[in-house]
Amino acid sequence: MENKKRRFAVLTGGGDCPGLNAVIRAVVKTFLQNDCEVYGVINGFNGLVNDNLQLMDYAAVSGILPRGGTILGTTNRDNPFKFAVEENGELVYKDMREKVLENLQKYDIEALVVIGGDGSLNIGAQLARECGVKVVGVPKTIDNDLPCTERTFGFDTAMAMATEALDRLHTTAESHHRVMVLEVMGRYAGWIALHSGIAGGADVILLPEIPYKLDSVIKKIEARKAAGKSFSIVVAAEGAKPEGGEMSVARMVKGSFEPIRLGGIGEKVANAIEEATGIESRCTVLGYLQRGGSPTPYDRVLSTRYGVAAAEACLRGEYNVMVSLYHDQIVTVYIQKAASQPRQVPVDSEIIRTGRQLGMCFGD
Repeated sequence: MENKKRRFAVLTGGGDCPGLNAVIRAVVKTFLQNDCEVYGVINGFNGLVNDNLQLMDYAAVSGILPRGGTILGTTNRDNPFKFAVEENGELVYKDMREKVLENLQKYDIEALVVIGGDGSLNIGAQLARECGVKVVGVPKTIDNDLPCTERTFGFDTAMAMATEALDRLHTTAESHHRVMVLEVMGRYAGWIALHSGIAGGADVILLPEIPYKLDSVIKKIEARKAAGKSFSIVVAAEGAKPEGGEMSVARMVKGSFEPIRLGGIGEKVANAIEEATGIESRCTVLGYLQRGGSPTPYDRVLSTRYGVAAAEACLRGEYNVMVSLYHDQIVTVYIQKAASQPRQVPVDSEIIRTGRQLGMCFGD
């Protein structure tokens, strides 16, 4: 009798991110190269609950390396352990783990590759821990805040977009003698703000890790004015907050992995600067531009390395792990550890010291 092929599945969960398609392509091609079958789960964990899986072949991943987004679709709301179902016109939340197990068994799936951030990886870890599902995680987020890895794919692209925005804002600020504030994503970590701020030559960088004093920001801007610099550039991470204050919450999203949506700090800082200094100040919120579009070459390479490594872990039977970048090598770490608290910028890090040596103000 002909040997039965091993079968695997891959899904993308949480927010979209440059490099997702590069990971999918690498996962699928590696499995096919090793005479396995691979299914794509449509729309993240929703597809596992609602039996929406598609067999993938080489044609399915042809030409997707430079594409942004994900050809499989994604959602940051569907959690099989707390799945929204409409009953009598109202949403109720049910534990649908049995449907997930039923569908994985139906397709004879040996293991599941979960490409996602902390929310998706936590669900993957829970499926492994409580349901016995064999899982391999791939760290995805533009925020670069996942523990147990030195870099997540998508971060380089987001940082490049934020840096380009700063370059463009610089010319307007200088021409109009204004303070320009750029609000960037990052949730509770300041990696995007820090790296783009240094790359874009910002004068002030506000991070969640360093609560800022408005007086320190004003002092920096007035010192530049006294030195003949009639404009300033401020980068504010969406999770930045004043000393003794709270982060700015734009809205709440019920049923999401992460219900809190941060936003609004840039406008608050711009208004406060203009009121205190009299210098015309404007805020630009970069928003979803950071998550869209074609990934940078670095992210394409990193995503491809992660995808190959995830498939290889499955092939050798190493499960319930996440692939990780460590000293420029792809390794594996225990997924329960990888789905822990977010990784923030160390306040005593070399890169912050670099910024300080350049005279940048961090608001402290």
